[in-house]
Parts: sequence; C-alpha cells; structure tokens
Amino acid sequence: MSLLGQRLARLRIARHMTQAEAAVRAGLSRNTAYRLEKGDAGLAIGQVLRYIDAIAPATSLLELLQAEDPALAALEAGEQRKRTRGLSKEELTKLDF
Repeated sequence: MSLLGQRLARLRIARHMTQAEAAVRAGLSRNTAYRLEKGDAGLAIGQVLRYIDAIAPATSLLELLQAEDPALAALEAGEQRKRTRGLSKEELTKLDF
C-alpha cells in the first residue's frame, strides 16, 4: 500500500495540485488524502479510485502502478541532475584515478 501512496503523492505533485485541492475534487477530507498518500491500508478502494480520478481523470489504477502517466515522466526528468557543460580535458585528467 505504501507504493500506491507514494505514486499517488508523486502524481499529485506532477500535476501541480495541492493535497487539499485533490481532496476537494475527490470529495474526501484532506486527512483522508493524507492517509491515502501515506499508504494507510484501512481505506476503501473506492476512495483510492476517486482520488486517482480527481488528480488524473481517465488514469486507471494499473496505469498509476506502472507509472505510465506523462506527468510522472516529466517530474522524473526534472528531478534528474544535468550537467550544464562538459568537462574539460584538464578536469577529466584530475578525475582519472
């Protein structure tokens, strides 16, 4: 359940939505949204599905678990570190052990 909660939180963040906004759209309390994102196993599957639909309409539970949403891919790409320039030959020789 914690994997599902992590994916829900990342999808919400990728869609630039606050937890409160997602909860209102899903018809849930903010506390329930918090519990969903923390992976609380005591919640009904219907609440999970409503929350997914509020964050990313037309996204299925399977697609969420497989992390196929384009917003998730964009979030991951933005989180990766990127070099702004290549290393010079001098810098490369300093790093060569």
